[in-house]
Amino acid sequence: MDFVLGGAAASAACIFTNPLEVVKTRMQLQGELRIPGSYTVHYRNVFHAAVTICRTDGVLALQKGLLPGLLYQFWMNGIRLGSYSLLEAAGYTHTGGRASAVKGAVAGALAGVLGPLLVSPIYMVKTHLQAQSKSTIAVGHQYRHQGMLHALMTIYRRHGIIGLWRGSSSAVPRVMVGSAVQLATFSETKQLTRDMQLIPPGSPLEPLVAGMVSSLFTVLAIAPFDVVSTRLYNQPVDQQGKGLFYRGNLDCFAKTVRKEGLSGLYKGTGASYFRLGPHTVLSLFFWDELRKFYWE
Repeated sequence: MDFVLGGAAASAACIFTNPLEVVKTRMQLQGELRIPGSYTVHYRNVFHAAVTICRTDGVLALQKGLLPGLLYQFWMNGIRLGSYSLLEAAGYTHTGGRASAVKGAVAGALAGVLGPLLVSPIYMVKTHLQAQSKSTIAVGHQYRHQGMLHALMTIYRRHGIIGLWRGSSSAVPRVMVGSAVQLATFSETKQLTRDMQLIPPGSPLEPLVAGMVSSLFTVLAIAPFDVVSTRLYNQPVDQQGKGLFYRGNLDCFAKTVRKEGLSGLYKGTGASYFRLGPHTVLSLFFWDELRKFYWE
């Protein structure tokens, strides 16, 4: 049940935050491996990007990749939050009855290993679909999938089962870092609000405040890994399924910094916060409330 509650909470949050995921993906791909100032900037900021997408691709384009997004969130976060909940219940995240930031970070990192590997093909397809747009505002490589199932079948026919897990090496460090920071700061902030008696015990404000604090630290920690992950998943491939731009994580990091500077690793950070902020707040709030409702 811990796994189901974690997955349901993340999927519920995804419905509200998927438009920002679309914006984030496109901003991360904008100017890929190009020197700043040498390309057309289609998306100046989060709000300009959202308006541009609506005007050019239509309002529904902001929900591109929603189905694979929901499936990804359910399975990845179901495994991640469910595993963390079990570790928390067993006392592995506490020292002397108090939340431990270090133990919480380790538990969060461990909980974030398996999920992204298992559902990596769904995340890749989500990225492809969210990047697809009309040529006038297109950024990054454009895959022309007709939907999630069409994308999965096309990739499998062309590159086999291995092709479905292309880019998965970037998913593990991305989720491990994000999970460690997110869950540790969430638990630590809840403990701090209780110690300082800032919020009445059991109040829904407690997970909301903890989620807001957690999201800020999570975005700052995960941004470079998120950019690399998006680019590895979305890059074009040859007939053998090998990436044409990057050989792997380190190669993507190096080429991005060399061509775009350190700021290239933080492209879309604003969109990432507007996306991950509400998603963290909503998913952890739903998760916390669902657990209280079910177990009480």
